[in-house]
Amino acid sequence: MADTRNADLTFGANDYIVYAAAANTVAPSAFADPATGWTNLGWITTEGGLLKLEEETKDIEAAGSLEPIRTLMTKSTKSLQATFLEGLNPFVRALYDNVPIANLEPTTDVAAYDLPDKPSDLRYAFIFDTMDGSKRMRLYMPNGKVVERGDEQPQTTDAMPVQMMFKFYRGASSAAVKRSIKYGSVDVSAFFPA
Repeated sequence: MADTRNADLTFGANDYIVYAAAANTVAPSAFADPATGWTNLGWITTEGGLLKLEEETKDIEAAGSLEPIRTLMTKSTKSLQATFLEGLNPFVRALYDNVPIANLEPTTDVAAYDLPDKPSDLRYAFIFDTMDGSKRMRLYMPNGKVVERGDEQPQTTDAMPVQMMFKFYRGASSAAVKRSIKYGSVDVSAFFPA
């Protein structure tokens, strides 16, 4: 068996960029810069994003067997948590406050709006780009929304972080999450023998 260990296959993100657009906006081709319609959500904390894949199953048991005779997949949830540093970024603020982005357009230099009494089901497409030199990973989610929000705490000792948990659903014509990987100059041919 060949030793395929390669330190160049480690991945340490040195940048993390998040984009948002209208729900089901088509993803740009792999690693192309997002075009018109996509908005950069600004600086993210050094922790980047925390992708969670949660699955639930149910075992079916039957007489005459000491182990389950079948296992059903009952739930598969994909979510991502990130902390944004630009607390006044209009798109970040709209996501956190659960209001349409149009509500944050200022008249003179002021935007004023009511926070919804009943949560709105505002959906967007998202791109999460992670970079490590020439190596890249991209997550594209065509249909997502914010489902949890961290506490808001303006303070004098630090920037006000805006923490949100996103949940992702199937898009109009694509899976809930699509991952693209660019290996850069790393040779991975040993993993795919002829």
